[in-house]
Amino acid sequence: MTAELAAVRGQVEDRRRAQATDFDEYVVARYQQLVRMARLLTQDWALAEDLVQSALVKCWGAWGSIRSEDPTAYVRRTVLTTYFAWYCWRRSRPERLTSIDLERPAVDEYSVVENADLLDALRALPKRQCAVIVLRYFEDLTEAETAAALGCSVGTVKSQAHRALRRLQVALSAAGQADEEAGNR
Repeated sequence: MTAELAAVRGQVEDRRRAQATDFDEYVVARYQQLVRMARLLTQDWALAEDLVQSALVKCWGAWGSIRSEDPTAYVRRTVLTTYFAWYCWRRSRPERLTSIDLERPAVDEYSVVENADLLDALRALPKRQCAVIVLRYFEDLTEAETAAALGCSVGTVKSQAHRALRRLQVALSAAGQADEEAGNR
């Protein structure tokens, strides 16, 4: 009986090591992409990294079953649900511990958007619309993939994208007019 128990324990440990190795490889391959998405959602580097790390911790416990499916879709969905939960929590507790933006490396692999007006316009969008824009146009997901990530219908993605693009267009044209007026002075 002891030999059988030792054999079973050995098999369990082998599976855990293989699962840990698989998870580590996945994180190394996808971490930058996940943080970029989270950065566009949160507008804050440190918060984006915390968001991704929290989501990855949640995914680790179910990695064996996640891995059999498409892990990126599952992890992306976990990042989004964690983001929405954080947003609700932060809205009820609006204080911030610091406003210092931590330094980034000289070569910024995360930089996606250099346009400050666009980042401000994204920040002003409702959170669900911001998520739709980030997934559809920055992560280049299809409407169906975006709907699956957000847990809504394709029609909702279409309508949210339409409304968000209209808001972005208004905000960016207003910012452009303000820049022109400032240049004429």
